[in-house]
Amino acid sequence: MFSGIIQAVGTIGEYDQKNEGAVLVINAGFTDFEDGESIAVNGVCLTVVDSTETTFKLDLSTETLSRTNFKNAKIDDQVNLERSLTPLTKISGHFVSGHIDQVGEIVSIEEKPGEVLFRFSHPAELGSFIMEKGSIALDGISLTVFDCKDNQFTVSVIPFTLGHTNLNSRKIGDLINIECDMIGKYVFKACETLLNPHEKRPSLDFLRQRGFS
Repeated sequence: MFSGIIQAVGTIGEYDQKNEGAVLVINAGFTDFEDGESIAVNGVCLTVVDSTETTFKLDLSTETLSRTNFKNAKIDDQVNLERSLTPLTKISGHFVSGHIDQVGEIVSIEEKPGEVLFRFSHPAELGSFIMEKGSIALDGISLTVFDCKDNQFTVSVIPFTLGHTNLNSRKIGDLINIECDMIGKYVFKACETLLNPHEKRPSLDFLRQRGFS
């Protein structure tokens, strides 16, 4: 479990595709890993299989490659890093599982005084889980979405976040890992089962008619 608050930005030191998976080595300042420890890399929950004082190694499965932007990874790419939560960790973002839903694409970047607006496109099937003013994890960064329409949404990124994540190296056309708010997904699933059991998926209008917003 993670919170979407990035602790460091690392770089890909090695990327070796093997069969249908891959091995990834990250250069980072993190140390003292335990064998089998979980870490979020660009929002993807992965297992540390080996480490040194400055690097750690990860195995990427076929599913991970197919569902995340790691399928386009290359050496020297910047990656967002967050170690897993402990019982004493302050949760400043929102609950993030590290299980990516889909990959989105940056469609525009607009610099404004005190913020940068990033607009993303997303697969249509995620539309039910991306709500105005709702939480979302983008490459593991906890952000708030707005202007949700036409299978796109916008986030406002403050200078601190821009300077402490890989968003400062992102450009239009880049792919980004999307994890929708896990609590929202659970609520949606419960509504699907309890309120409309004969339909495969309730519409947003259906939920709003029953008092959900």
